[in-house]
Amino acid sequence: MAPKDVTNHPMIARLVQAVGADQVLTSADDRVFYSHDVYRQIATPIAVVRPGSVDELARVVGMATAEGIAIVPRGGGASYSDGYCATVEDSISIDTTRLNKIDLNARDMTVTVECGVTWAELYETLGKQGLRTPFWGPFSGLKATVGGSMSQGSVSLGSGLHGPSADSVLAMEIVLADGSILKTGSLAAANGQPHFRHYGPDLSALFTGDTGAMGVKARITLRLMKKLPVAMSASFGFANFEGMAGGMESAAKEGAVSDNFGLNPRLQKAWLGRTNMKQSMDAAIAVYKTARNPVDGLFKLIRMAVAGKRFLDRSEYSAHFIVEGVDHAHARSLLAAVRKAVEPFGVEVPNTIPTVVRSMPFMPLYPIMGPAGERWVPLHGILAFSQVKSFHDKLQAMHTRYAAEMEKLKVTTAAMFTTIGTTGFLYEPVFYWQDTRHLYHERYLPEEFLAMLPKYPENPEARKLVEEMRTGIREIFASCGAVHLQVGKSYPYMKGRDPRNAQMLTAIKALLDPKRLMNPGSLGL
Repeated sequence: MAPKDVTNHPMIARLVQAVGADQVLTSADDRVFYSHDVYRQIATPIAVVRPGSVDELARVVGMATAEGIAIVPRGGGASYSDGYCATVEDSISIDTTRLNKIDLNARDMTVTVECGVTWAELYETLGKQGLRTPFWGPFSGLKATVGGSMSQGSVSLGSGLHGPSADSVLAMEIVLADGSILKTGSLAAANGQPHFRHYGPDLSALFTGDTGAMGVKARITLRLMKKLPVAMSASFGFANFEGMAGGMESAAKEGAVSDNFGLNPRLQKAWLGRTNMKQSMDAAIAVYKTARNPVDGLFKLIRMAVAGKRFLDRSEYSAHFIVEGVDHAHARSLLAAVRKAVEPFGVEVPNTIPTVVRSMPFMPLYPIMGPAGERWVPLHGILAFSQVKSFHDKLQAMHTRYAAEMEKLKVTTAAMFTTIGTTGFLYEPVFYWQDTRHLYHERYLPEEFLAMLPKYPENPEARKLVEEMRTGIREIFASCGAVHLQVGKSYPYMKGRDPRNAQMLTAIKALLDPKRLMNPGSLGL
């Protein structure tokens, strides 16, 4: 059904007065696109508003909610869990990407950014000063914004040592439902400076991972660290999932890995074949240098060569580890600890994949479609190490139950993995299926890239099967005590929650957003 005409909606003129005509988008395509995430769209808002300052953002929020119109904030648009999908048509989508100011305070080792700054922009700006944030972005950082990551929750670059995006926050300024601005952390103290997070109860945590249900991020202050000059990596192949999971767990507990990720056979194939001779030789030399003696080094090189051939031929599971050091000796010592931890589980192979990742950490969003032009959607859960095998076994049993139907409807799966700090294992199942493209794909991906991919007809049966299986996987995650980032409106956050916890969250929501107009449906609140 086509979106309704909003030309004469009384709110449009007021929005134009607040931010200017060019920054209020009302065409059907714009309204659909900005309310459509990687996976789907739910409802079409009245308009898309693009504030250019925090004052404009606060004015728009207060103006809309006073009229009973819902607010749905949107960052870079790389989410897949309905977080910025409007659930009611009487709403406004706020595109935050014009809020892109960066204020660096190298003396205090802090950086304050407006919510629309992308991680790639921030990393480049800080890098010129030899600095970075501890968590420095998801792989989608060319588009993903700092505000989006705080609302949704992100892991990837730096998470092996420094945790998810929220763990780098010092203070925030939040636009509440009435248009007022709340300050958190030390910024809220008398004569406050945003240099420390914990001064009494930590209010910042209320707004990390809330997907805009509690308020809209306006400014975020992050702590800084020196950008370490040396990065080294190692890759390992494994005979099966258990070996890979064991190796990744063992490496995580060393507290040495900055970035890491594991790939199942399907995702691995997308990277294989990129190995060149120089990268293979570099990996071999690095392995030899960490050996106890020349004989041990030669044995490792032979084992690595045989393993590399088998790895390429059989396309087994793989895991990839990146360490960072103040100098080469420091980085080598960290990588030696990782190798010692992982070697009992797998065999070292050429480190092409992490080399490519480190050379281009923020990748174009080509993976939002499958390699043959299929639709793509992931989901994930963060598990305790002790629960990883149980989840994997239940997931494989589910795949077996659905195998015939998946083959008939041309639905396939893959998976990616990462460890977070020394305690968390993120398991990310992925679905691919043949189906039509939607407006999101057409706008996000270059025409020349799309021209190389086949097109498919509507496949509602496959879409239905994918959603049914996603529901089943969410239930398996829950049975294993998993938690989730990017909760949005997709994960059953309130289902089965401790009653006192649920009561407190509901009361806080009612206090901050009594009309329930801040991203309705997020967190199930």
